[in-house]
Amino acid sequence: MPPSTPTILATPRRVALAAALLVLAFVLAATTGWSSPGHAAGPGGPSAGPGGPGQQAHGPLLFGHRGASGYRPEHTLASYDLAIRLGADVIEPDLVSTKDHVLVARHENDITGTTDVSSRPEFADRKATKVIDGAPPVTGWFTEDFTLAELKTLRAKERLPAVRQENSVHDGRYQVPTLQEVIDLAKRESRLTGRTIGLAPETKHPTYFDSIGLSLEEPLVSTLRKNHLDKPKSLVFVQSFEEANLRELHSTFRLKVDLVQLTSGGTTSRPYDHVASGDPETYAQMTTPQGLKEISTYADVLGPDKAQIFPRAAQGRTGAPTALVKDAHHAGLDVVPYTVRAENQFLPAQYRKGTDPNAFGNVFAEFQDLFATGIDGLFTDQVDLAYGAREDFLGYRHGVDNPQAKAS
Repeated sequence: MPPSTPTILATPRRVALAAALLVLAFVLAATTGWSSPGHAAGPGGPSAGPGGPGQQAHGPLLFGHRGASGYRPEHTLASYDLAIRLGADVIEPDLVSTKDHVLVARHENDITGTTDVSSRPEFADRKATKVIDGAPPVTGWFTEDFTLAELKTLRAKERLPAVRQENSVHDGRYQVPTLQEVIDLAKRESRLTGRTIGLAPETKHPTYFDSIGLSLEEPLVSTLRKNHLDKPKSLVFVQSFEEANLRELHSTFRLKVDLVQLTSGGTTSRPYDHVASGDPETYAQMTTPQGLKEISTYADVLGPDKAQIFPRAAQGRTGAPTALVKDAHHAGLDVVPYTVRAENQFLPAQYRKGTDPNAFGNVFAEFQDLFATGIDGLFTDQVDLAYGAREDFLGYRHGVDNPQAKAS
């Protein structure tokens, strides 16, 4: 006979107490946002506790670029979920608008290459040719011509099937998510994992969306505030390649979250709002010491192209880093570059392995190069590899004779 166990009587008082606790748990889960247990803006970067349950890891934050886009079709809940499980501290939804002014996660408003819309006869008449941000005309299907209900009938597919053929096996399995659905996922995973999962929404083509009466700022701010996320330590980073909408978010809407000024390389590249307004200032000028000081008046973080830190020289090799990270820190900005990808074609030439452009190269070396400059985080398509590289960089051993840790 098994040993007897004491009987716990379900008295009315105990039942009432249990019910009250259950209700309280549901209320807290449904109404509270989340805050970073250790993020601190400014030079030195975001860092926190020792990495146990309920704490962030020390060191640079890892941003899951479009989720785990190296392994799943980008900007799907499956991609974001996998990024979190692979160790991402922050997930990144790019935001565009539907016809009925709902923010959804797509890299571009052109959804021809990321959904099955081209094979859907009921939407054949939505095909259009448009000019976005002064670029050459694009013919395809665009989110602003669909209601959310119509978009939800579509299915996502891999954007780079020739590069990431394995991802295409997931074609047709997932919907286009809304910003609210991404927030709900991050909240749920924060509760399940015991660590804060941050968000880095990027406003895509804000000048264009303003021009068609579908401004991105109002629904973004409304959604963040509805979810109690508009606070300084919420681990939310709102990004933009344009300047005017970041200034608007800072001064008009007075967002309390971190604002990220994205920049790109090239001597003549400039934000599209500068192009539209006739402002000649380029990204190169914005990332001078004086330009960085100006960025710090409306933003908290610089998000440069990694090539602005390690420029490509002859034959695609990189050498010594520029002073950009040091200069940005001196201006009071954190630095979170984009995007580290493991495939040979995206790596500096010295880290490629073999001749297959789609095979993985020595991406750990590029992670180490970037970490060594003092960056505060980075965007990557393969966050699991970034996680391992960060552990090497920080000297974690976990009972294994790690040569990186031993060498340090």
